Amino acid sequence: MASLMEDLADVLLQEDKQYQELIVLSKEKTDVLVAGNVKRLEEITAMEQEMTDVLHGYEVRRRTILQDMADVLGKSKDDFTIETMIQILESQPKEQSRLISLRDKLHRTLKEMAQLNTQNQALIKQSLEMVEFDLTLFKSLRQKIKAQYHTNNSKNSRKNFSESVRKL
Repeated sequence: MASLMEDLADVLLQEDKQYQELIVLSKEKTDVLVAGNVKRLEEITAMEQEMTDVLHGYEVRRRTILQDMADVLGKSKDDFTIETMIQILESQPKEQSRLISLRDKLHRTLKEMAQLNTQNQALIKQSLEMVEFDLTLFKSLRQKIKAQYHTNNSKNSRKNFSESVRKL
C-alpha cells in the first residue's frame, strides 16, 4: 500500500507540474490573442494539445492507482476517490496531511487554469466579433462602391469609380 501512496503522490505532483506549464502557455496565449498573432496562436494551440495528451495519461494513471488502492482495501472501485483515501488515512495523519496538501495544490492550480481559460475564451469571442464587424463593414463599403459605380457608369467609368472611392 505504501508504494501505491507514493505512486499516487508522484502522479499528483506530475499533474500539477504539467498544469503549471500549461498555465505559462495560457498566459502567453492571452498576450498573443491581444496582439492578434495568428501564427504564434497556432503554435501555442498545438503545444496545448500535446500537453493535454500528457495530462490525459496522468489522469488514466491516477485512476488506475486509485482502483488498485480500492482492491487492496477491499473497497468499491466505482466511487473510490482521493477524498475516500483521505478519510481512510485518518489514523495516519502524516500521510493524510500529505495527500490533502497535494490535492489542495492541484485544486489551486486547476482553479487558476480555469480562470485563464475563461479569460482567453472571452478574448477569442471578442476577436471573432471584431472580424465579423470588419467583414460586415467591408461588404457594406463594397456594395456602396458598386452602387455608385453602376449609377455613374458612363464613358469615363474608370474615372467615376476612382472618384467614388475617394468620396468614401
